[in-house]
Amino acid sequence: MSGLAVTPALAQDDEEAEAHLHYSVETTTIATLLDDPASAEILERLIPTVYANDMFQTMGRPNTLRVAAQYESAVLTEAKMAEIQAAFDELAGVRTAGD
Repeated sequence: MSGLAVTPALAQDDEEAEAHLHYSVETTTIATLLDDPASAEILERLIPTVYANDMFQTMGRPNTLRVAAQYESAVLTEAKMAEIQAAFDELAGVRTAGD
């Protein structure tokens, strides 16, 4: 038997990292983002007025941030979307070209 056993804690860390890896302003639903405390904190920090909006928290859940940008275009600008995506990438441990 090899000494490369995976402990439950490490397996859980891997699962969390894998889940974060897939977060995207283009494809991840707002529900998924809101249900994860780490990504919800990113949204609350970067787009506090949108995050506090009841419509975003309820009716917006099945949509992506890209769809929400149609209704919150003053806040969810291309620059802000890029900032959010960079925060998601950092959360997942993804290195960007500038790193």
